[in-house]
Amino acid sequence: MKTHLSIAAILALSSGLAVPVHAQGEVGACLITKTDINPFFVKMKEGASAKAEELGINLSTYAGKVDGDHETQVQAIETCIASGAKGILITASDTKAIVPVVQQAREAGLLVIALDTPLEPIDSADATFATDNFKAGELIGAWAAAQLGDAAADAKIGMLDLADSQPSVGVLRDQGFLQGFGVDLVDPSRWGDEDDARIVGNEVTAGNEEGGRTAMESLMIKDPGINVVYTINEPAAAGAYEALKAFGREDKVMIVSVDGGCPGVQNVADGVIGATSQQYPLLMASLGVEAIAAFAADGTIPEPTEGLGFFDTGVSLVTDQPVDGVESIDTAEGMDRCWG
Repeated sequence: MKTHLSIAAILALSSGLAVPVHAQGEVGACLITKTDINPFFVKMKEGASAKAEELGINLSTYAGKVDGDHETQVQAIETCIASGAKGILITASDTKAIVPVVQQAREAGLLVIALDTPLEPIDSADATFATDNFKAGELIGAWAAAQLGDAAADAKIGMLDLADSQPSVGVLRDQGFLQGFGVDLVDPSRWGDEDDARIVGNEVTAGNEEGGRTAMESLMIKDPGINVVYTINEPAAAGAYEALKAFGREDKVMIVSVDGGCPGVQNVADGVIGATSQQYPLLMASLGVEAIAAFAADGTIPEPTEGLGFFDTGVSLVTDQPVDGVESIDTAEGMDRCWG
C-alpha cells in the first residue's frame, strides 16, 4: 500500500529532527493530546508512559500548544507516520478536520485509537476508548434538576462549552446535560440550537480557567439571574466560580461539571462545584497502549463495548449531596479515584 506523506513530514524525515525512527523489530507508538498542561492529559500521558515502559513500547508524545490547536496535531500525526510507528492514540482538538490525516495514517498501516473524544464520524478511527460523555452530561443534568425540584421549571441556565468548532466531546457533554435536565434537544449532533427559554446562552471556554471566567462574565452581563451553570470541565468551572464571586453570586448559583480530577473533586467537597462526572484518563491511555501492542503482535483490532460504538472506560457522578434516582459516589471515594 502506498503512503503519501505531506511536505512537512518529508522535510522532517530529511532533516533528521523530531522524527524518532524506530529500530527494526521495535514497536513505536504515539500519544497526541490537546495540551500538555490540563491535568486530564497529564494523567493520560502518565498512564500511557507507564504501560509503554511495562510492555517495552517506544512511546513518543505530542500536544497542542492550547486546546483547539489543530495544526500541531496534524503535524504530529504526519511525524508519527514518518517515524514508522505502529499506532497513534489521539485526543483530537477538531474531530472533523483531523479525519483526512487520520485516514492517511490508517492507509499507512497504523492503528489509530481516539481517546476520550470520538472522531466524526466515529469510525474514522479504528477504535475509541472513552468515557460515555453523553452519559457524563446526563448524570450532572439529572442531578441538577433533582436538586432544584419544582424550581427547575424556572431555571436560568448558563452553558460554558469548549470551542466554536464543536468537537464531539463538547457536544456530547452539553447535550447530555440538557437532556438530563429535561430540555428538549433539537439536533443532538450540535449545541446552541435549543429554543428552551431557560437557556440564557452558550459561551466557549477553551477548557481552561481563564476561558471559564471570561465566558461566565459574558453570560452574567446578559442575565445576572443565572442560577445553574453547566461547564465543559473543572478548570472552566473554577474560572466560572471566580467570575460569580466578583458578581457576588457564588452562593446563589449551582455549578456542575465533568472530569473528576483531584482539584475538581476537592472543589466539590468545598462547595465550589455541586457535582461532577468523573472519568478515568489513565485507564483510557493504558488500555490504548495495550491495544497498540496487540495490534503490532498479531493485527488485533479492539472491539467496542457491547451496544456502543466505542470502548466505555466508565463514569461516576461525584457529589456530597446525593439525590434519589441518580447513582453517585461521595467526594471521599472520588478522591480515592481521582487524578491530577
